[in-house]
Amino acid sequence: MSTPAQTVLAYHQRTKHRLERYAAGPETLDWSLQPDPFRSFAGAPRLPLPFTAEELATPYSRLGTPAAVAPHPPGIRAIGALLELSLGLSAWKEYGPDRWALRCNPSSGNLHPTEAYVLSRGTPGLADGVYHYLSREHCLEQRLALPPAAQPAGLYLALSSVHWREAWKYGERAFRYCQLDTGHALGALRYAAAALGWSVSLVTSQDPATLTGWLGLDRAEDYAAVEGEEPELLLAVQPVPAGDPPAWAVDPAPAARWTGRPNRLDPHAMYRWPVIDEVAAAGRQPASPPDAQPLPAYPHREETCTEAAADIIRKRRSAQAFDPRGSIECEAFFRLLDALLPRGAVPWDVWAYAPRLHPVFFVHRVAGLEPGLYALPRSPRGKHELRAALHSDFLWQKVDAAPSHIPLYLLQAGDGRKAARTLCCHQAIAADSCFALGMLAEFGPLVRDHAWRYRQLHWEAGLLGHVLYLQAEAAGLRGTGIGCYFDDAFHELLGVSDDRLQSLYHFTVGVPLADSRITTLPPYPERDSKHNGAAHDT
Repeated sequence: MSTPAQTVLAYHQRTKHRLERYAAGPETLDWSLQPDPFRSFAGAPRLPLPFTAEELATPYSRLGTPAAVAPHPPGIRAIGALLELSLGLSAWKEYGPDRWALRCNPSSGNLHPTEAYVLSRGTPGLADGVYHYLSREHCLEQRLALPPAAQPAGLYLALSSVHWREAWKYGERAFRYCQLDTGHALGALRYAAAALGWSVSLVTSQDPATLTGWLGLDRAEDYAAVEGEEPELLLAVQPVPAGDPPAWAVDPAPAARWTGRPNRLDPHAMYRWPVIDEVAAAGRQPASPPDAQPLPAYPHREETCTEAAADIIRKRRSAQAFDPRGSIECEAFFRLLDALLPRGAVPWDVWAYAPRLHPVFFVHRVAGLEPGLYALPRSPRGKHELRAALHSDFLWQKVDAAPSHIPLYLLQAGDGRKAARTLCCHQAIAADSCFALGMLAEFGPLVRDHAWRYRQLHWEAGLLGHVLYLQAEAAGLRGTGIGCYFDDAFHELLGVSDDRLQSLYHFTVGVPLADSRITTLPPYPERDSKHNGAAHDT
């Protein structure tokens, strides 16, 4: 009989990749039998969403400035743009007989375990109810119609995970990747909402059992023969920051009011990974207050990229290969680091918790900066934790070339390309990039006290990764998230001898090399004027 914390910590330990062996996963993969990347609900009424993202002229440089974007009026057109720029398709790719979709939100292995639901009352052009977002068709599937009620208008978004989509390829380690993807989706939603002048806030007061019921994910008759979904988080969406959002509250819905049946994603499942269900149950977040702590008064960050935010968001890709001769100017590197510091601005205004993730960089080719190992503690507490846990002979030399408020420290000078490549499961992108990094989390004591923080630490890592993706695109570069790395080998390199700190995500940024054999097609080729007239706004 293990406690939730013991279950979570044991899961993390057993799913580490090691130099001598990888975490438990499938012995073989048949890509022709990959799970369906799109969940849909047969029989649910569908509401086509208008394609309005192209109409947004918001420059990327204004997203991080509070109140710099006039809020778009609430309605179905704005919801269409919000979902299109966060969870919608960004392109189709073809290579020989293979065809696959890319989305604005990145995903481990492009498997996309994250599903999204809209909960609406009083939204112009959208009947009160609960809807599933089907990105392939850019439409809402109405799962539950709600009768009119004397409640304030409110708009919420909920995210869930289909664990099997990741487990099909990654086995037991898949739960980690589902949580990272949730963090990426959170970042994607925050940036997309900012382009509309809207605010997004985490609802921390909701317990998972109630959220499961609101989304209909506990309906045994629907999910008995198909892959289940695990609720992750609930977000309140407001056109204008106006204090606390109205509470979402509905009575349990009679079975007759639910519509649609979820599709089977993988009719030929060959493996089972029960440890994923165990860690999911142990790590569910209870209703809890945020734990935000006072942070240094970082100055306002000036973004130099003036391209339309919608263009930056939609052209985001994961680089498959980097030019090993490419480099980045140190000013651009510092701007990217500045975006990782927690502020009361996009995207960090969506995060209601103290920063617990701290990147350690392998700098390969940053003009004007010595190659070597660097640390960026994102809080004074984080600096203390890193200095106490890392090798005692590290330099901790403040980088004078960086703006004074950026806490970048040189730990050790030298060429780290070979080490970076080895640690990232021998992947060339870790060495050929301009820089690579691993994200160290304040881990053991926090998770022992609150097992649910295990999920949340991965969300923060995914959110950091999404910032890196978009900032790389804004700088004319490209990023790639790396979930395959040798956990304890990285810890050993840094001198981490216990679980006070643990690496949860790795990432690389560099000059991408394009594969001319792959054809890029538009995300919604059927898009035409009739879709833009499918719904009205006020």
